[in-house]
Amino acid sequence: MKTSEQRINNIIGQLEGVKKMLADGPQDCVSLIVQLKAVKSAMASLMEKIIADEFSYCLLDEKLSSQQKMEKIFKELINK
Repeated sequence: MKTSEQRINNIIGQLEGVKKMLADGPQDCVSLIVQLKAVKSAMASLMEKIIADEFSYCLLDEKLSSQQKMEKIFKELINK
């Protein structure tokens, strides 16, 4: 399974590819859309992994009650 760092590096590579496509001038819009969808999917995967890996640390914040912690986490998850 890929680490978060490996996933981030993959996303950076994908974004560099998109940047190059845009810099090179007009492209096949389908290819550009495919690349952008790949970036979006990779970001969603990264978010899921980080949330799964780090969720317990969020709950250890001693400054907030359990209810406040959960509200804070869910608020962040649903905000765009």
